[in-house]
Amino acid sequence: MQTVDLLEEEWEFLTLLLPKDWREQARQTGALRRARDVANADCLLKLILMHTATGLSLRQTVVRAKEQSIADISDVALLKRLRASEPWLRHLTSQMTELGEAEIVRRVCSQRRVRVVDATTIEEQGATGTDWRVHYTLCLPDLNCDFFELTDEHGGETYRRIPVQRKDLVLGDRGYSNAPGVATVREAEGDVLVRWNSFSFPLETAEGKAFEALKELSKLPKRRAREWAVSFEYKGQRYAGRLCAIRKNAVATVRAQEKLRTKARKKQKRVDEEALKLAAFVLVFTTVSQDVLSTEEVLELYRVRWQIELRFKHLKSLLELGCLPKYDEQSCRAWIQAKLLCGLLIERLMREAKFFFPWGYRLPAAESLARIH
Repeated sequence: MQTVDLLEEEWEFLTLLLPKDWREQARQTGALRRARDVANADCLLKLILMHTATGLSLRQTVVRAKEQSIADISDVALLKRLRASEPWLRHLTSQMTELGEAEIVRRVCSQRRVRVVDATTIEEQGATGTDWRVHYTLCLPDLNCDFFELTDEHGGETYRRIPVQRKDLVLGDRGYSNAPGVATVREAEGDVLVRWNSFSFPLETAEGKAFEALKELSKLPKRRAREWAVSFEYKGQRYAGRLCAIRKNAVATVRAQEKLRTKARKKQKRVDEEALKLAAFVLVFTTVSQDVLSTEEVLELYRVRWQIELRFKHLKSLLELGCLPKYDEQSCRAWIQAKLLCGLLIERLMREAKFFFPWGYRLPAAESLARIH
């Protein structure tokens, strides 16, 4: 009976999900400048995925790779290969994401650099048991991580730690909703688009009077977005902006309010009534002008930010992204990009599973069914 190498069969199918030039890019980006110990791009990617997707240590990875005749390499050499592969992995993840298909993303990104800022807590795999926090920004639509900082668990989420260039548009969640951070971005001639937190970021009207959020939001019709011209003051300087809002549906409102009640119970505090009422709305503050983004486009762009956050939540729960086994910045970047690639491959495999191939592989070029008579 003929022996079938199932691993090679599965690998061949998996590589069909990658960008067409993925092997050439391994050399062009410097990941595979020399073939010593690692014969080709296939072997290198197998090593990286074996290490990052399965949770094997570097030493376990090289032992298994030798047993499977993939490569005979030391754990130190594999670490060096991983570090050098970060540009290659970044290229693969950027080519595989579908965020670029959103019309609003294409249009805005053609005019300026759009960045998503986020932070996540990770646990160090060491004897200290220290919790760390990864602060990072991802560029849309290719999800390229262009800023990375590792702090202890007390490192706060703030725009002030992010290098901002002129015309940058930085998207953030409620943790970044405060006057010092927004003012820092504006001083650098950048813009923000951030989920508004009324308690950490009080706003005023354009004339400098207190903005009465609940009073204004009570006029907001169902399923219709609206905005208000607002401002805030920081260190004697007044900054203008827009507050865009839309009502949540009944289910989303109840869910948000219950989340607030649960949080208050854990802290043994009474839930704030104003917070409960504001939970019925999605409120986004931005400094981008109306002629660049309409009210609806502001909310739509913020929705894209949330999709990226969901992706990282999935990676943390399914691929253990929340546990960082690396101790230097270059290794961390490569490891995170490899985890992103694993997540994207899983998503594509799930889509492909809806239309499986009875013969076991994809045809190189399928003819349109419309041409078959």
